[in-house]
Amino acid sequence: MLFSISLNAKVNNYIGAYANVGEWSFLPSQSDYKASFGVAGGAGFLYELQYGSKYSPTQFLFDVGVGAIAGMTSYSQSISSEAVLENQLDLDGEVFDYVYEVSDRHDEYKDLAVQVPLMIGVQHKKFYMLAGVKIYSHVLTKSYSTAMITTYGRYAAFDDFRNMPEYQFFTDFQYPNGGKPVGVKTSLKLDIDASLEVGGRLGLVTDASGFDVPKRKIEYRLAGFIDYGLLDIHYKREQLPIGALDANGNVVPISSMEYNSGATAPVYNTRSMVDHLAMNDIMTTAGFADKVSNLLVGLKFTILFQLPEPGQCVICRDAYVKSRPRSSGGRGMQYEE
Repeated sequence: MLFSISLNAKVNNYIGAYANVGEWSFLPSQSDYKASFGVAGGAGFLYELQYGSKYSPTQFLFDVGVGAIAGMTSYSQSISSEAVLENQLDLDGEVFDYVYEVSDRHDEYKDLAVQVPLMIGVQHKKFYMLAGVKIYSHVLTKSYSTAMITTYGRYAAFDDFRNMPEYQFFTDFQYPNGGKPVGVKTSLKLDIDASLEVGGRLGLVTDASGFDVPKRKIEYRLAGFIDYGLLDIHYKREQLPIGALDANGNVVPISSMEYNSGATAPVYNTRSMVDHLAMNDIMTTAGFADKVSNLLVGLKFTILFQLPEPGQCVICRDAYVKSRPRSSGGRGMQYEE
């Protein structure tokens, strides 16, 4: 019995490479924002173990690898928001709240991640399927933000003060100044994605046996796949979404701004409250979402090279299938190719 199992069980080892491309999204939950949309692509190397009966059309698969994936995704919708610097003093000594009103905001993310897939599955003739997890380590992420900003003063005893540049109240100021967004380094958490891959083997596939049947040493595959994040990948920071900054990166109160007191009416010398704005990327602002999940859906191409099988008898391996007693009246064993 053990002899029979050892003859019929077969393990093949492969190394190879893969490339994939697909639609990449962030999925925020409990948020005013809907899913982002973008594109991502990557490549990597893998090792695959195939296990099954010698001439069976079905094998069990185990894959492990490492690769890199890069992409861009953006939130295209525009949602108005505001940030407030409370209890400021205006030029006349009145207490008020300085308000940044943000509209037509768009946030884009560019990311480079290391990916480690751990997959198991099965192949039957031309069909194959793999399922498992992929670990994403985001090594470099940058955000790009644009918006229209209006600033105004909110007073307890008066109507709002708007469109008064002498008080640093501006209407429809474009952020960033000049309109071209600058990448700001940000961070995403380590992620574990559930992954499913379903596809087919390309080219001629046969389960015929015999020494004269050509054996495939190279495998080509094409599949569709989906990666869905199981963990929350965004960092929640209790920060104002925007604010004027000093040289050390601290929020500057309007009461500390220098102004020209010698003019007919006191006016500020600079547009400090808008010229030096720094906007945090939307996913790090307070209350953006309860959870943000990763989603990647696309196509994957794989090429596999079978590793040599040392110490095997080629004639024995290819010619021997099984033995059986001769029919009644015969003697000995009959061997088939």
